[in-house]
Amino acid sequence: MLTLRLYMLQRLSALVMVPLVIGHIAVMIYAVQGGLTAEEILARTKGSLAWAAFYGCFVLAAALHASIGLRTVVAETFGWTSKGLDIFSLAVGLFLSVLGLTAVTAVTL
Repeated sequence: MLTLRLYMLQRLSALVMVPLVIGHIAVMIYAVQGGLTAEEILARTKGSLAWAAFYGCFVLAAALHASIGLRTVVAETFGWTSKGLDIFSLAVGLFLSVLGLTAVTAVTL
């Protein structure tokens, strides 16, 4: 039952990431074609709650998606099915979330 829930949760996180990835790529193409420098881009994102929310959602969805995927890979590769697998997956998800949200905070707030 847990496997099915994780499967569905990973698919849901993918659905959340699709428009975020498309939005991110569109903004990056616009910025590069507009000739913006990294400094100009950071000046535009600084203090923006909208960009913080956009990339915050992106980070959380990606961290969730990646930690579930890595859990599956580790379980299939090493046959790891114990409570340790759940703890490992949770630790990876938390690490990625903290790392990503720290970056979002640095460039937006």
